[in-house]
Amino acid sequence: MKYALLVHQSQEHFDHRDDKAATAAGRAYAEALQAAGIFVAGAGLDSPKNATTVTVRDGKRHVHDGPYAETKEFLAGFGIIDVPNLDAALEWAARHPASGFATVEVRPLLGFGAAPAKSR
Repeated sequence: MKYALLVHQSQEHFDHRDDKAATAAGRAYAEALQAAGIFVAGAGLDSPKNATTVTVRDGKRHVHDGPYAETKEFLAGFGIIDVPNLDAALEWAARHPASGFATVEVRPLLGFGAAPAKSR
């Protein structure tokens, strides 16, 4: 079963992303996911300050710079893993280095188009 691990963190953490220890922990976590053979895809996201949102209302496109949502935490990155069940996904979410200061949401994928075909 495929799950998305969605990391939500504060703007303060976005502003301090150059921390070498945090970067090393993130790389080690990614390597552990790959070594376990469960990594499907993932990426960190740039600051919400650099986001652009698009809405269409009454057939008209509206573009807004910067974070649109009024929230204390923003989506910082995601990972897609393929594990046997929710318990395994929760274990991997708890191992995420950001789980100590951010929220890691675990959400099942619906399944269609969720992962590219594996290369041979």
